[in-house]
Amino acid sequence: MNTQVSQYSIRVFDKNYTFSWQIVLLLIGIIAILVRLLSAFYQGNTVTILPGIYDQVSYDSLARRVVDGYGFSFAENHWPMTQAGEPTAHWSFLYTLYLAVLYFLFGPQPLIPRLVQSVIVGGLQTYIIYLIGEKMFSKSVGLIAAGIIAFYIYFIYYSGALMTEPFYITAILYSLLVAIQLSENKSKHTDIKLGIFLGIALGITVLLRQVFLLFIPFLFLWIWMARFKRGFRLPLVSTVLALALLLLCIVPVTLYNQSRFGRFVLLNTNSGFAFFWGNHPIYGTHFLPILPEELGTYQDLVPVEIRHLDEAALDQELLRRGLQFVIDDPKRYILLSLSRIPAYFTFWPSSGSGIVSNLSRVGSFGIMLPFMLYGLFLAIKRTVSEKGNPIINLIISPTGLLLLFTIIYSSIHLLTWALIRYRLPVDAALIPFAGLAIYDLYSRINKRFALTKQKQV
Repeated sequence: MNTQVSQYSIRVFDKNYTFSWQIVLLLIGIIAILVRLLSAFYQGNTVTILPGIYDQVSYDSLARRVVDGYGFSFAENHWPMTQAGEPTAHWSFLYTLYLAVLYFLFGPQPLIPRLVQSVIVGGLQTYIIYLIGEKMFSKSVGLIAAGIIAFYIYFIYYSGALMTEPFYITAILYSLLVAIQLSENKSKHTDIKLGIFLGIALGITVLLRQVFLLFIPFLFLWIWMARFKRGFRLPLVSTVLALALLLLCIVPVTLYNQSRFGRFVLLNTNSGFAFFWGNHPIYGTHFLPILPEELGTYQDLVPVEIRHLDEAALDQELLRRGLQFVIDDPKRYILLSLSRIPAYFTFWPSSGSGIVSNLSRVGSFGIMLPFMLYGLFLAIKRTVSEKGNPIINLIISPTGLLLLFTIIYSSIHLLTWALIRYRLPVDAALIPFAGLAIYDLYSRINKRFALTKQKQV
């Protein structure tokens, strides 16, 4: 789709008002920020336990300790099994520092970081998703995608939460955008600039959540394949720059962890806990996103003989034992992983969830999923119909990248631990396809209406 529309008309009370696409995008961005600010005010100046955002309690406590001069530690025994006063690397250092800086400047007022990140992500997410939609399809699709993400209830809700999700999803979207731009670039000078942008974006992303590290090799592989198949110069310089900047973000954290734990910890100490708990034999072959009380607590599952280990050593030992679960019974692991699919892709209301959770679930993913799937179908159909090998066309296209991200990122969580909030980056990556679907349906309806009107005349 190459149709580019520069003017948009809105009819109100028998009058037509014409706006440029820039004005429309600006209005969408302002609305996105305003509704996110409302979410921030709703969550308030205290940190309480709300559905799906319990981690904000930990980030708030940790940031307060950093400001008070105690470093990255908790005053009391804390999740997952961190002892009081002992070092922790379970939580994102970058996001904790974001909170700590604002707490240091304005006092421990949770509403301040809620408002700041609501403005940042409200503006950036709408603009970035517009750029992705515009580059893949058209300005109109980009604007529709921006409108979708502006009103996507999950993103509105999480924008005010003191957690990594708002910035993390934004950083992922920007990483995907720069990757698309880099795959189509022919200029050596622009290659260098895009390599720098990509390295910074990837660095921020993994400092927020290290799980994205597992996708990065696939990202660079896609960029190289796309450039190679298009006959462009291979992006060697930009790749080296991006990886160098990524390492520059990771190495200081690794050295800091080494100094505190006396052992290698790349970024965070959470992969072992997640893999051990997510694949424990207590589930059998049916995964439960949240362990019910009748099965005890997650801490109860940790063998007594290793509970004395510090957080880093315990994380690594739990990862080893979790992998042993897989080796001991691979069939159970496969069935358990398959059972995580409903938990990961849930879009229907549940009697076990509150009104906020059900409203967010149905009002965002539940409504948009049919459009996402239809738009993905349209994009694949158009891509494979282009001149050349249809499979290669799909693989090296932006559609191929977003589909690759959806598959790889979802697979990572289906093989480890699946929660609805872990799927939110995938929701964001699928929104341009929802925009395409809505634009296509609107065009079909408009065309049919015009034909009907023409026949009447």
